[in-house]
Amino acid sequence: MSDSSWGAPSQAGQAGYWGPTVGGPVQGAVTAGPAYDAPEAPQTRPMPSVPDVPAYGGDQDDDPMPDAPQPVPVPKKTAGRDLSAAIGVGVGLGVVIIASLFVVKAVFVGVVAVAVVVGLWELTSRLQERKGIKAPLVPLAVGGAAMVVAGYARGAEGAWVAMALTALAVLVWRMTQPPEGYLKDVTAGVFAAFYVPFLATFVAMMLTADDGPWRVLTFLLLTVVSDTGAYAVGWRFGRHKLAPRISPGKTREGLLGAVAFAMVAGALCMQFLIDDGAWWQGLVLGLAVAGSATLGDLGESMIKRDLGIKDMGTLLPGHGGIMDRLDSLLPTAPVVWLLLVAFVGS
Repeated sequence: MSDSSWGAPSQAGQAGYWGPTVGGPVQGAVTAGPAYDAPEAPQTRPMPSVPDVPAYGGDQDDDPMPDAPQPVPVPKKTAGRDLSAAIGVGVGLGVVIIASLFVVKAVFVGVVAVAVVVGLWELTSRLQERKGIKAPLVPLAVGGAAMVVAGYARGAEGAWVAMALTALAVLVWRMTQPPEGYLKDVTAGVFAAFYVPFLATFVAMMLTADDGPWRVLTFLLLTVVSDTGAYAVGWRFGRHKLAPRISPGKTREGLLGAVAFAMVAGALCMQFLIDDGAWWQGLVLGLAVAGSATLGDLGESMIKRDLGIKDMGTLLPGHGGIMDRLDSLLPTAPVVWLLLVAFVGS
């Protein structure tokens, strides 16, 4: 920094105005005499001390200048959930399902019935909390569990009879309360009976075939693979929204990923797991599963948006509630059951 910036006079100005300099009198300069005393030379302000600044390329650990622009961190994509908890819970559920499926069929039917009852509890609780709709849980829980057992023991006929009796029980049970809101309560109750336990009975009906455990395993694998493919491809390549007003996170690229993953898994499952199955049937099955699973996911997203909630429950860390895991499974069950009956019989 130059001295002139701090206000010091120049050497020429100092000699011509203030008189003698260190080197002696200057020609034409005014000299001091008895009648005129030269004024005292002004004192220049001292240079302020400047801290040592390392030269460019010095210690790289020094802190940057305070006014230097700081790099802006780039936000990372996240899954929006605790993936560690989600994976742990998913593996635990898979172990329970597989163990019950291949050990004793009746135990697996019990697992399905318990999942149905918990799902009904979550759905009816959210309806009452957010909309004031009081769908009667007791007849729904009893009828729902009976519906699953009837589907396993008596097939489609038993499932339909149990569904009709459950709807009737909902109508009668609600009559014990005041008539205000009766119509919306019983309508929600009949909807819940169809949406959760009736659709779940198709899983129990798959189990009745000779290769029933492998059919159920194929159904579960294709649904999980479809969801995984949609998530993986959508997270990495998703650009175009599939249904932004219903589920902003879903993309068309994710749907294509679900179709591709499910079709490949379907071809493998039909070729190696299902008796008398063919790989081309697996391609059709995988395509149908990708479509039904996506529609099921969007359907529950529509319900949750109407209720103004993110998850149906908090029972499963990293996943939400039971209904948040059943959303794509429930509508897929009748599709897989029907196609397997058409391809390889019952």
